[in-house]
Amino acid sequence: MAYHRSKKSLSSEAYRSLRTSLQYSSVDRELQTIVITSSVPGEGKSTVASNLAFSMNEMNKKVLLIDADLRKPTIHKKLNLSNQIGLTDGIVHKLQFNEVIQKVNDYFHVMTAGKIPPNPAEIVGSEAMAQLLNQLKEEYDYIIIDTPPVLSVTDPQLLALKVDGTLLVVREGMAKHKLVLAAYQELEKVQANIVGTVLNDCEEKTKGYSKYYYQYEEGAQPKGRKRRH
Repeated sequence: MAYHRSKKSLSSEAYRSLRTSLQYSSVDRELQTIVITSSVPGEGKSTVASNLAFSMNEMNKKVLLIDADLRKPTIHKKLNLSNQIGLTDGIVHKLQFNEVIQKVNDYFHVMTAGKIPPNPAEIVGSEAMAQLLNQLKEEYDYIIIDTPPVLSVTDPQLLALKVDGTLLVVREGMAKHKLVLAAYQELEKVQANIVGTVLNDCEEKTKGYSKYYYQYEEGAQPKGRKRRH
């Protein structure tokens, strides 16, 4: 399982700090549905999505984690869940959402990707997807959505139009600045509410790994205030 259950670990503290930062960033606009994406593959977006969902669940909030990476889904592997049925099956076959949701515990539920479709962008950009999210918002306090990288396909932009906020994951030493900036600009094109960026796998002198959260001001380049967690 991806989540670091030790409440004293650096990673656990980092996700709680990220959770708090997101709560404070939503004073003027509620962040109930959040898309997690990255600029390129391999930056750890799915791990961040899973851990953030677990962290929110620690507050006794009802949380749903959705794997909307319909091209290379990994959430089911990280959480040791079945992927026989999931998001695509629910939308294509018009199933009730409780038919495609798996329970990790009473307050933390997961909707895996399901069968990989030939037309992922059409599915996540559909009206059916928007209706599903609206229904789920009645049932859950927070909905965390894992998506493909921004510079690979249009799926994240399409989903960003349907949610309250978007979080960009950047792995230290992997994504070049120009790619991160390009991803940020692609999200801005659809007027996504970019609530910040997580710098992943940032090694500290303590030999642990921490996360950093950047809060963007409107119209700013991706280098805003840095809050160390």
